[in-house]
Amino acid sequence: MSAPVLTIDVAHPPRHPDEVEEELHHAWAQVRNSSSLNILKIIHGYGSSGKGGTTKDLVRDWLFRYKSRFKHVVDGEDYTLYNQAIQELRKEVGAYEDVDLNASNKGITIVWVK
Repeated sequence: MSAPVLTIDVAHPPRHPDEVEEELHHAWAQVRNSSSLNILKIIHGYGSSGKGGTTKDLVRDWLFRYKSRFKHVVDGEDYTLYNQAIQELRKEVGAYEDVDLNASNKGITIVWVK
């Protein structure tokens, strides 16, 4: 059985914000319309400045604007088995393997799509 996760990388190569938003909309629709996908893992990077990058900010802003589309949004640094939203998610969709789980990755965001 495959994992219920669609992973997209909007950070590599760097692209225009409009292209990133278009890719986010497309990925959200793909998960929403799928019978086997529930989770969107967005790789947005963390930026070279050490405080987060513009792509990360763009992704987080987009997620906030469309928050009604999601059950939960979990920052990569909080993507652990101890996170209540992740516990709920895994109870509903089942356990799945993910190398980023418990890795405290500031360059990703996990989205549980309604």
